[in-house]
Amino acid sequence: MNRQTTQGGHADGTVGKALEVMDRVAARGRPVRFAELLAESDHPKATLYRLLQTLTSQGMLAYDEARQTYAPGLRLVRLAHAAWQQSSLAPIARPYLDALSEQVGETIHLAQMDQGQVLYVDKRNARRPVEMFSEAGKIGPGYCTGVGKAMLAFLPPDDRAKAVNMQSFFAHTAHTLTTPQALTEELAAIRAAGVSFDREEHEPGIICIAAPILSSAGRVMGALSITASTQRNTLDGLERLRPALTETAEKIVEAAETWQFPD
Repeated sequence: MNRQTTQGGHADGTVGKALEVMDRVAARGRPVRFAELLAESDHPKATLYRLLQTLTSQGMLAYDEARQTYAPGLRLVRLAHAAWQQSSLAPIARPYLDALSEQVGETIHLAQMDQGQVLYVDKRNARRPVEMFSEAGKIGPGYCTGVGKAMLAFLPPDDRAKAVNMQSFFAHTAHTLTTPQALTEELAAIRAAGVSFDREEHEPGIICIAAPILSSAGRVMGALSITASTQRNTLDGLERLRPALTETAEKIVEAAETWQFPD
């Protein structure tokens, strides 16, 4: 279970418990019944019911009486939209992603980091779209994606070590790095090179080059990638697109620091 804890190791009171319940409802991706939530909850039945009632009365969850299911409420949706607009790089980066997409013709990803994992915040499809995992709003692994490794590599050392320990190291393909040591060595190489590559590490036949989006103080703000299929491009071919990639990342930084993300 992924729970926010205090130094004493306990959930952060009623607020922490309520957020945990909202996370579980949202993670289902569909309306969920009380019995399903109870089956995977550490809370007693009465506590879980009380939390659900409070969240529903506050509009954070919606209850369908006919189907007896819970789903994210309109108030939560409004808050999520506001948070997306104010904290995501997507609104700032939009024109630069459009320009890069037009220039290179391949899939473009914009991502930020959340708890050591990748949150895809925007995407531009290739001129000839390729089916792949990533979509805006999806969470992906940090250790086996180009954008994930680009961000992990440039975290402060202590934060990087913690993030490496959060990875699952599941072998998605024969090329996936599956140990902390292998990933740590790869991240050192990425810091030296300035860019990262996905060498079919997350999905067979999908490769990318990625660059971190770093503030002027070196803080990781996100990452940007150019992604292609092995059927129509190569790692060497993507390497030739590095100048366009890094120039776009720099433009996003400049726009972000003058608008929303001061250090």
